[in-house]
Amino acid sequence: MEPIKFTDADVKKIKAPAQGQTVRYDSLVPGLMLFTSYGGAKTWRVLYYVNGKPRSKKLGRFPDVRVKMVREAARTFLDDPQAALARGKVGTFQEVAGNFIKRHVEKKGLRSQPEIERCLNKYIYPRWKDQPFLEIKRHDVATLLDHIEDNHGPRQADMVLAIISKLTRWHQARSDDYVSPVVPGMRRTDAKERERKRILSDEELKAVWEECGDMGTFGSLVKVALLTAQRRGKVVTMKWDDVVDGEWHIPSEPREKSHAGTLKLPQTVLGIIETRPRVAENPYVFPGRGKKHLNAWSQGKAELDKKLPKEMAHWTLHDLRRTARSLMSRAGVRPDIAERVLGHVIAGVEGVYDRHSYADEKADALNRLASLVETIINPPSDNVVPLLR
Repeated sequence: MEPIKFTDADVKKIKAPAQGQTVRYDSLVPGLMLFTSYGGAKTWRVLYYVNGKPRSKKLGRFPDVRVKMVREAARTFLDDPQAALARGKVGTFQEVAGNFIKRHVEKKGLRSQPEIERCLNKYIYPRWKDQPFLEIKRHDVATLLDHIEDNHGPRQADMVLAIISKLTRWHQARSDDYVSPVVPGMRRTDAKERERKRILSDEELKAVWEECGDMGTFGSLVKVALLTAQRRGKVVTMKWDDVVDGEWHIPSEPREKSHAGTLKLPQTVLGIIETRPRVAENPYVFPGRGKKHLNAWSQGKAELDKKLPKEMAHWTLHDLRRTARSLMSRAGVRPDIAERVLGHVIAGVEGVYDRHSYADEKADALNRLASLVETIINPPSDNVVPLLR
């Protein structure tokens, strides 16, 4: 069969044979072949010779690999087939990523492992799963990030970039010749601009609190997150066994730098927890399906936003933690005590040598926070003058 000038449109029109497979050759790149099987699969291969004997190398399938891309790959391979084959021994992207998970992520017990695996499966593998790892270049990374930014937002693109950067630099540290294709300037957001400063105003806080009253588990979780100033991950994983005699014993996680430790909870928080129904065989205060904790963050937040005033500016659940910290300052809590309530690392000599638990001080801080929130939610009448404590 005479060679033809491949185009995406023509390749798409090629029909599958009744049996076996057909072969077509490209007129622009000698050696580039398209195999069409009776099942409809269209596979690119490139022809080369070893000691005078013909061999072929698979370059992918159409339409995952289109004509322009496969011509570039074929030319690169034919420039030095032996070197290209040596590079191929490294494996596909998925093979290298699997090794990265095993030898780096799991070995170091990274807390980010679930998120790394989620991003690999959802955003990266669909495009790079079978692509030779060493053939992934800077433009491939940029193209992938463009796709993610356009369809899932710039923040998600940066999260994927961070994973690719960590993975490729890990491989670079194990190779004599490999250089990561990730370079400065590939981020899609500005880290300084991304730093959030949002806190909820008294009016916004009151609106959120009131609407949470009719939202069951999610609503209770939002209230507890505000009144304890803890990260949502800590609150949602609260177990019934963690709350003993009015104290919440917050478990530590592997590789966690610091957390709030034990908190004596205000009566307001204990009241919310006590109203939560216990689900058989589910250990969590805020249960999800089966034996798991609540995980429907996006749905719950979207439902809550629909109930709030339309003019209310965008906010996140993490903004409640920043709001709680600001309210503690407003309530007269010492900054170092407020930081201990949040579970932040205390810097300097104080953080190294001061081993006091500050249990009473943290309890007082949470009581002050709860009292101030109560005043915001149920403000006193105009004719009542609050007395200073």
